[in-house]
Amino acid sequence: MGYQLRPLASAVALACSVMTWSQAHAQTTLNEVVVNAGKIRDAATPQQIGAAEIAAQHAITRDTAALLRDVPGVSLYGAGGVSSLPVIHGLADDRLRITVDGMDFIASCPNHMNPPLSYLDPSNVARIKVFAGIAPVSVGGDSIGGAIVAETAPPQFAAPGQGTLAKGEIGAFARSNNNAIGGNLAATLATESLSISYTGALAKADNYKAGGNFRQNTTSGRIGHSVALDEVGSTAYESRTHTLGFAMRGGNHLVEAKFGYQDVPYQLYPNQRMDMLDNEQKRVNLRYLGQFDWGMFEARAYHERVDHFMDFGADKRIWYGASSGSGANGSPCSPISSTCAYGMPMYSAGRTTGINLKGDIELGQGDLLRLGAIYQHYTLNDWWPPSGSGMWPGTFDNINNGKRNRMGIFSEWEKRFGPQWTTLLGARYERVETDAGNIHGYGTAMGNQLVDTAAFNNRSHSRTDNNIDLTALARYTPSQSADIEFGLARKVRSPNLYERYTWSTWSMAAVMNNFVGDGNGYIGNIDLKPEKAYTASFTFDWHAADRRWELKATPYYTHVDDYIDAVRCSAGSACTAANASTRNQFVVLQYANQSARLYGLDLSGRAPLARTGLGEFGIKGLVNYTRGENRDTGDNLYNIMPLNGKFSLTHQSGGWANAIEFVGVQGKQDVSGARNEITTAGYGLTHLRGSYSWKNVRVDFGVENLFDRYYALPTGGAYTGQGRTMSLNPADGTMPWGIAVPGMGRSFYAGLNLKF
Repeated sequence: MGYQLRPLASAVALACSVMTWSQAHAQTTLNEVVVNAGKIRDAATPQQIGAAEIAAQHAITRDTAALLRDVPGVSLYGAGGVSSLPVIHGLADDRLRITVDGMDFIASCPNHMNPPLSYLDPSNVARIKVFAGIAPVSVGGDSIGGAIVAETAPPQFAAPGQGTLAKGEIGAFARSNNNAIGGNLAATLATESLSISYTGALAKADNYKAGGNFRQNTTSGRIGHSVALDEVGSTAYESRTHTLGFAMRGGNHLVEAKFGYQDVPYQLYPNQRMDMLDNEQKRVNLRYLGQFDWGMFEARAYHERVDHFMDFGADKRIWYGASSGSGANGSPCSPISSTCAYGMPMYSAGRTTGINLKGDIELGQGDLLRLGAIYQHYTLNDWWPPSGSGMWPGTFDNINNGKRNRMGIFSEWEKRFGPQWTTLLGARYERVETDAGNIHGYGTAMGNQLVDTAAFNNRSHSRTDNNIDLTALARYTPSQSADIEFGLARKVRSPNLYERYTWSTWSMAAVMNNFVGDGNGYIGNIDLKPEKAYTASFTFDWHAADRRWELKATPYYTHVDDYIDAVRCSAGSACTAANASTRNQFVVLQYANQSARLYGLDLSGRAPLARTGLGEFGIKGLVNYTRGENRDTGDNLYNIMPLNGKFSLTHQSGGWANAIEFVGVQGKQDVSGARNEITTAGYGLTHLRGSYSWKNVRVDFGVENLFDRYYALPTGGAYTGQGRTMSLNPADGTMPWGIAVPGMGRSFYAGLNLKF
């Protein structure tokens, strides 16, 4: 895999010193103690998605973020086939703290095509914890929303006297609509003290079809290639993911190393101007976990390398320039010159090194002090080589030598006062330093490149933010059938590098910087301040003593100072009077600090209905409502999921588990005027699901969108999946404004999983 271990030299030294210290100070025991992350208690009550729920989704999706669809308060931003962006209470992407096996990944792409959860295949996920309300400072940091903690399976060891443990798992799936196929493999070989494991997954799919025609043209921009009227262009993908793990344990101590590799040859995007045509991630994750007389200690060091490449995929025009002709389909031309361009190659290289330290100190019965520290060093280079026509003759620096360093400490005190009250107080400090080098454009005056370059280079780029998070949480249990959890939080997030340092006002360059999928162009702002959010959340939980039935309600309110929204740009190449006033075209915007508020309500519940000779019948459901407003302008915040609900009738009998699922979504009319966001109509869907399990075999089957309904995704963004996508608003009509990305039509699926 070509790993470079130099960035981890200090981490290895740290791990060695920790082991030496722990052996000298550990409690002595002759009994086997299984050490795992579950020993470190959760400070709040997250929603957990376990192995059973994840296994039921293997045949339905290969997008790990989609595993969160049944979590109250969670929705998804549409993106690539394996790269959706989770949303919690209207806040998404970098506004959430998302960790994968304790690692903080950063999207190294101007379209955020490689978010953290995209590096995990669902078959490789053992558990996901979602903190949708108040996230403790120990799982937060550099975020203003909830937290998502994704974990792969912990290492397994042979039982005492067993000798050698050898086990594995193999699975496969297929879906009809987009001809999706794939498989997964896992294997473990272990003794009582040493464990070696491997997990791998492959997935591949074509474009999917909507439940009806949604366009008036089939033009792709390429001669000899058309896109059917019901085909959602640029939704194909292929992904290959591998993880190799090693672990050793002795007494109360565990040392673990995981090596991950992912290769995505292509992942096309229906709501972006560009497509991912190669993405390679290599990662190393080292971990120590130990149990002592005073509590537990965990140390982690990791390094990640991401090399990312974008250009126009098969459904988008590839030839540009005067020599390619003026028709809707670009004609091949040569040589590559100021009048002939082949595509628009874009490269990103991200490097992340991090160290996390955390300790749980038992102060007494039901009295816990949690301390921790983090360090993260991130570098980014984003450059676009010359390809001809306007992208000529030099290389365009989108971000040059970008840097983002985080250093933080936190303290959290959790105290149980008798059987009814548990409280949590936490504080976190982080210092975030960002910087970027001087840049240059392609080397021509087109699109104000020379003026924009000089303006950017004549400014100081270094910025330092000192951020403080505070959390206060209490949980009251008045009886065996009720719990009340309530809390307040202050959270702070510093801007990412693309928000601060993208500099060009040229519309063609600006539309390539967009990680919300609305089809618009975005310009960075060096003077952005960190976002500061103040949240109040309550959860009322009524349930049976054995949890056979339950009903939860979570109202919440968040006020955000210096919310990073977008305004129509006021100075530069694309910042015209028409850009400022149009209401039915794509536009160019600039990031700006404003004030915002979000509020809403989550409802969820489940209950048994009947137990008969045919099996057990039950019902479960959820309802989510979120409202987001810009307090400075009165505008609506972008991509807020409208009122929606999901209800399932379930049936279990022996190895059978079946369900009829109903999904209802209200039309979206509260849209962002600044972004010319597209409204969507309400819809209802029906899904059928079934599975049968033996001891070591599981079969899944079902139908998504049973009645083949056509619907537009409320948070799927604007359709830019075909045609002349390089142009902001192409005159040839191949990519008109006003079409929302449709959801998938009817699709049959089946999956098989075998354990051995």
